[in-house]
Order: sequence, then structure tokens, then C-alpha cells
Amino acid sequence: MGGTSPAHDARQILAALQGVVLGQEAALRETLICLLARGHVLLEGVPGTAKTLLVRTMALALSVRFQRIQFTPDLMPADITGVTLLSGTHEFTFRPGPLFADLVLADEINRAPAKTQAALLEAMQERTVTADGTAHPLSTAFTVFATQNPIEFEGTYPLPEAELDRFMMKVQIGYPAAELEQRILTRYVEGFEADRPATYGVTAVMDAAGLEQTRRAVDAVRVEPQITAYITSIVRATRGAASLTLGASPRAGVGLLKTARAAALLDGRDYVIPDDVKALAPAVLRHRINVAPELELEGVTPDAALKAILDKTEVPTT
Repeated sequence: MGGTSPAHDARQILAALQGVVLGQEAALRETLICLLARGHVLLEGVPGTAKTLLVRTMALALSVRFQRIQFTPDLMPADITGVTLLSGTHEFTFRPGPLFADLVLADEINRAPAKTQAALLEAMQERTVTADGTAHPLSTAFTVFATQNPIEFEGTYPLPEAELDRFMMKVQIGYPAAELEQRILTRYVEGFEADRPATYGVTAVMDAAGLEQTRRAVDAVRVEPQITAYITSIVRATRGAASLTLGASPRAGVGLLKTARAAALLDGRDYVIPDDVKALAPAVLRHRINVAPELELEGVTPDAALKAILDKTEVPTT
């Protein structure tokens, strides 16, 4: 498996996603960029906007194991990490939970209790699961795609800032345009079924080893000092902005650097340009900042506050 180059293969995955998930161009691109940058993704959108379909299609295109976990108020940490059992031979054996997959969809993460969210976050950070003092490594491709409904939905708990900061990107998925919505229905008439992956028509582009190779190519993308200075300026500007009560962390800057590299690779370049950084800044920063309450009441969104900061930050010329 694999095409002519890592960049070619990455574009093949994007094409596979675009062929199945209609009308979410920006979300598909951002999600793939985050995966290539070894980051976890927070997907936000109302139910029924193809979030599960997106991750399932990604797993098919990558020929890796997909696991969906429905987060509920009674979900316990052991339900996702696994349990240690006493076998018939009086030996303790670890039975891995659903986190031991490659692409894990944590559906409605903001419905689960804090300790279960914490278990997921620990696995995301360490890429291992510790049970009874023993560390069990997760797969090299392990990536969490957590979905959350907009906060005003009933029975949801907003994720604490420290947890949100673990996600490299927050990708927003909206409703499709009218003509695309009709095309979605036409596909169902023609036999497409979201719960039957065999109807997607997706051929694997690469496997887990191919993904690792592509990620290494992302790590080799050149970043000039003026680009790192630009990223630093943006991140630091969020901390001094009067419109924000919480600015972005240093981890946000690292996320912006890594995703900019992945974007460059996807576009067939071996170097980052300022536009890579500017285009991805909203997705990397929107969940790490808090808009001042009085401005929030006036309808100022994190994206609007970020746009004002980006417009004021000097862009490098070379």
C-alpha cells in the first residue's frame, strides 16, 4: 500500500474522506492535519452531523482498528481502560478495554463523570494505560476523536480547561448546505448506509506503518525562525488581549507548529508558510481561550476574538 510520496498518500486520505462525508471541507482537512501531527481532536457539532462517519471513514482509509465508546453518566474508568481479572489458574490477567484500538471515537465526552474523562485524558497524554501498577502501551497510531454537543445541551458537563488543553484541535462541524443535504439523501436512495461501512466505497490508502511514515515526513517539514516567532507572537497576544480572561498555553504554540507542518505536507510543500499558521490558529486555539463574560454576553465568540488578534499580529514577509 502507499502512493508515490507521503504528501500524495495524505491527499488520497483526504479525497477518501471527501467522497463519504459531504460538505465539511474545512472540518475534514483540519481533522486529517491533526491526525498527521500526532494530535487528538475535539469534534463539536449537534447530533447527526457525520462526526462518527468521519472517524469511521478515516479508519477505513488507514486500514486501522476503529472503536467507538459512548460516554454516559454511569461510564466508569475501567469500562474504557480495561480490567484485571483472576483467571481459573488463579493468575491475574489484564483484559484490555476499548481504548486499545487505533482510532478511538469518544462520543459525547461531556456526558461522562470527571474520573472517566480523567482516565481518557491520561491515556491520551501518556499513550499508555496503567492497571494495578502495570503500564500497558497503546498502539502507535492511537488517536482520540472526542465529540461533544454544544454546551447548552441537557445533561452535559463542560470540560475543564486543563482537559481541553490536551486536545490539539477543536474542529467545528456544522450543518451542510442545502444542495449537499439533498445529495446526502440521494446517496441513501442509491444504497449508502452510515452504519454499514461496506457501502462507503473506501479503499485503504495506507496502514498503521504508512501513517507512521507520513508522520515522520511531517516532522521533517522545515520551519524557519520567523515562522516560530510568528506563532509565539500569536500565542502571547492571546494572554494580553483585553477581550480574553484566559489566554493560550505554551502547549498551544507547540500544537500550532505541528499542525502547520502537517498542513504544509498536505499541500505538497517541505516548508511552512505564514498562511499555514494563520489558517489553523482558530482550530488550535479556540478551545484554549476564554472570552471575557461581558463580551460573551454581547455575542463575541472565541473565533471572533482570535480573528481580531490575528489581524493585529504582524505576518512575516518571507
